[in-house]
Amino acid sequence: MYEKFLINITPREYQKKILEKCKEKNCLVVLPTGIGKTLIALMLTIERMQKFPMEKVLFLAPTRPLVEQHFKYFKEHIPELFGQMNLFTGKIPAKDRKKIWERSDIVFSTPQCIGNDVKNKLYRLENVSLLIEDEAHRCVKNYAYTYVAKAYVEQAKNKRILGMTASPGTDKLTIKKICQSLLIEEVELRTRESADVKEYLQDLEIKIIKIPFPERFSEIRELLNSLYKKNVEDLKQRNLIFGPINKVTLIECQKKIMKSLVTGSKNPNLFHGASSCAQAVKIQHAIELLETQTIHSLSNYFNNLKEQADKNKSKAVKKLVSSAEFTQADNLLNQIKKENLEHPKLLELKSIIEDKINGGKNRIIIFCQYRDSIVKISKELNSINKVLARVFVGQAKKINTGEKATGLSQEEQQKIIKDFSSGEFNVLCATSIGEEGLDIPEVNTVIFYEPVPSAIRRIQRAGRTARLIPGELIMLVTKGTRDEAFYWASISKEKKMHKAIDDIKNDLNTGKLNTIKENINEDAEQKRLF
Repeated sequence: MYEKFLINITPREYQKKILEKCKEKNCLVVLPTGIGKTLIALMLTIERMQKFPMEKVLFLAPTRPLVEQHFKYFKEHIPELFGQMNLFTGKIPAKDRKKIWERSDIVFSTPQCIGNDVKNKLYRLENVSLLIEDEAHRCVKNYAYTYVAKAYVEQAKNKRILGMTASPGTDKLTIKKICQSLLIEEVELRTRESADVKEYLQDLEIKIIKIPFPERFSEIRELLNSLYKKNVEDLKQRNLIFGPINKVTLIECQKKIMKSLVTGSKNPNLFHGASSCAQAVKIQHAIELLETQTIHSLSNYFNNLKEQADKNKSKAVKKLVSSAEFTQADNLLNQIKKENLEHPKLLELKSIIEDKINGGKNRIIIFCQYRDSIVKISKELNSINKVLARVFVGQAKKINTGEKATGLSQEEQQKIIKDFSSGEFNVLCATSIGEEGLDIPEVNTVIFYEPVPSAIRRIQRAGRTARLIPGELIMLVTKGTRDEAFYWASISKEKKMHKAIDDIKNDLNTGKLNTIKENINEDAEQKRLF
């Protein structure tokens, strides 16, 4: 039925199989980036609109560029006369959105926009026969997503829900929450190695390049570690933190201390603890930059801390910067900078890129977590003959880097993707904004400047290559640093994700996962949003 309406696209067998499940049950579709989740949504849309011709389809995505991308995809692949398609944004006045809603057959929007309208009773969702939620892993923390899902379940006459994600998370509880929020009855998982998917994909070569951590850098690390241990020991002696200490436990400790202080506690133990905790968190970040990023990014961070101390913005920072260990570490860092030394990762990256470009590889993505590092990487790569590199970052507050501000509006992001697609430049240097969803073209090589401990992010990064053409995935791992720990953590979490999904599928089949009766509460955060 659906195939006669498709324009310039042919579904693959695994997409057809998944569609059959989605037609019968609310389904969570887990597919790697770039192998066809949106086409499944399109085919299901056609099926539901044929079955319920007087009702609507609502397609939600977490950001406006993603919403616009899906809107464009539908426009390209089904006839214009098939149905009235409209894009909702917060820029359209509410009264106009109501009119557009009434005359639309397929609506594309962010969950925030629909959530606000439904809460304000601008319209109801009773005549929506299909709700699609892209990047469904967001629905655990995105209260607009869960709010709209709940309203849809309460109001719609002919309910069908499709959730889509490259990775729903790594633990059973998180995946269960997604399934409960979306009333999921079936989970369809495919990986690159799935038998019915593998035949459609190109070979992916994976290279792990291990890089020694310089002795000069180790001297700085030892000083920072000494300072870090002093602050952690202080927290332990004050009985404010227990068990294994890491970045997560420190931030949790900090939240608890600040909560007690905000509620009026005058306990001096907490004030001292707040200072030690803040210092420990900042030192952890500095060590991460030293081990995994660039000397440029660490230097910027040190300078920022010194500036905060000079302006008396924080007693904790002032104490940190005035310590003997910080002063020694800063002096060593300045000596390294004077000698024009950089993290060996950056030198290795330059060598890799030069070889790839000279070898005819004309489209490369480099992923890196930090903006300062991305700016430095881009600048260094542009010094190489034939390399044209551009920075691709999110909209967050613009940062003065000495070269240019690095925040990009959504319009600027879309322009960069368009230029990359058309060959205006050949190396895209991206933060996490390049991982999720956006229609970045097929590339020859994906490079992880650092491993990420998240399975979701690892899968999304890797999904940018080896779809239509053979691809290569390169990870730069600094020996004896958290790079190694993060590399193994992401692999372990991906295996854990597959096991958790299998368990959830079994629970769904045996009726143990009661999605219908699960109460999705609107908590204080949700009420604040709407």
